[in-house]
Amino acid sequence: MSVNRLQAFIVLLMLALTCLRAYAQPAVPVNPPLPDRELVIATREVPPFAMKRKDGSWHGISIALWHRIAERLHLRYRFSEGTTNQAILDGVAKGTFDAGIAAITITAARERIVDFTLPYYTAGLGVAVSTGEPRWRAIFRTLFSFGFLQAVSILLGFAMCVGFVIWLLERRRTEHFSGGAKGLGTGFWWSAIAMTQAGAAQNAPATLPGRVVAIGWMIASVIAIAVFTAGITSTLTRRELQGVVHNVNDLRSVRVGALAGSSTVDYLDRQRMSHRGFASAQDGLTALQAGAIDAFVYDKPLLIWIVLHDFSTTLRVLDIVLDTQNYAIALPKGSPLRAMLNAPLLEETESDWWQQTLFQYLGKRQPD
Repeated sequence: MSVNRLQAFIVLLMLALTCLRAYAQPAVPVNPPLPDRELVIATREVPPFAMKRKDGSWHGISIALWHRIAERLHLRYRFSEGTTNQAILDGVAKGTFDAGIAAITITAARERIVDFTLPYYTAGLGVAVSTGEPRWRAIFRTLFSFGFLQAVSILLGFAMCVGFVIWLLERRRTEHFSGGAKGLGTGFWWSAIAMTQAGAAQNAPATLPGRVVAIGWMIASVIAIAVFTAGITSTLTRRELQGVVHNVNDLRSVRVGALAGSSTVDYLDRQRMSHRGFASAQDGLTALQAGAIDAFVYDKPLLIWIVLHDFSTTLRVLDIVLDTQNYAIALPKGSPLRAMLNAPLLEETESDWWQQTLFQYLGKRQPD
């Protein structure tokens, strides 16, 4: 009996020590404590994500999202206007701002100085071009384009080859093809005339082999000239109606503009596309409208908004996306807000309210 009592006493003692140890350890909070002060949230005007009303209040896609999240968490805050995304990021990194929200893209360089929440909008780079091009400029660009010069060179090369063959077949039997350089020049000249279907009967080949080659060349040249003419006409019409840029590859051969210091510049540099920087998107689009550049590359949702509101009659946005970009809320390194914001941010962006908000400002819903 004494042994059993001793064993029971030891078991009870171990249980008591375990309970005391658990009681002594502080409870780990599920979430970090809420800041007990008014937060300073940096933003700037980037329609339609952040826009300032005349009374100084803010609205837009990003602002509406922040309002919803802050209401869920019962946060007190005020907005502070920044000039550029870089200025906002610098302020967030220094702790001047508790968060930055507008249309801030997540990049590797920015991740080194600030933290980001989960992305709330997936966008990409768009390309704005002129709605049309004057006919004289389209003709000039077409006539001096690489494709045009290449086609002309190929036609002339075929003509010279045919002229050389005609000279070889006719030089000993036909007087005007006889001789060395003079006869060869006559062969080239006749071949060029036959290609244009003008005066081919003059100084024509006299031998049967020469005439067979001549007939084949005249038939082939009719087809070649018709295809060449149709291609030139189609190019001129397309340039006049749609401008000089139709896809990503065209950007390498035209004058491109971008917002200086933006992630767009990083993308263009990686793609080795020469570009000209502008202080604002408005300046770049104004230059595009004036013909100083041929295309302006910028975040597509922002580009669509500006073009529709200020340049709808002269500019248009191509239906292509150059690069995928994610917008998120910027936070200071190690900020407790990051863990607090992610869950309500996901809940809001997965709701019907978010789709309705996107449709309200952009006229479309974001794909899942």
